Amino acid sequence: MKEIQGVIKGSNPVKINSDKDIEIKIEIPTKAYFMSGIRDFTLQMIKNMTDFSENWAYRFQSVVDELCNNAIEHGSDPDSFIKIKFIAVPDKHIKIQVEDFGKKENPITAQEILEKINKTQQTDIKDLGLRGRGLAFIVSKWTDKLEIKDTQNGGHIVEITKNLNDQTFKTLERSLEPNQIII
Repeated sequence: MKEIQGVIKGSNPVKINSDKDIEIKIEIPTKAYFMSGIRDFTLQMIKNMTDFSENWAYRFQSVVDELCNNAIEHGSDPDSFIKIKFIAVPDKHIKIQVEDFGKKENPITAQEILEKINKTQQTDIKDLGLRGRGLAFIVSKWTDKLEIKDTQNGGHIVEITKNLNDQTFKTLERSLEPNQIII
């Protein structure tokens, strides 16, 4: 049995004995001001459940932030909600799923989203302007797997996977990636 430690802000460490996946589900309204809680939760979860360096923890926080903001802005009608699922498989990987419920006006398919990502990745980042870089440059570069699926209700589930056995997470110096992404 594996012991996982976590800290709840303002309390003593919390110990979770588990040899199973840990799954946490959160549902929030499509209001951007709820994102600060998701950012804080993501950062604390990564810091307490992984060997990620502080910089990698902040990168992962940015990935989750980007996924949720896209779901709110592009994948949901006002006064709707999104679902976020954190799945930690001890010593293997962390998965994040963000589900939106689609826009009734101007719906888009998962295939169309993937085509936009591919097109953006082939464009010089200097030619993109200020928007439209998140999935193509932040999420895809800082995760090991990105999947987008259509749902029956007209929405999408975007799932990312980050493997935990990569030594580059402990320091940025061993990483082949740049320390910064120019946005």
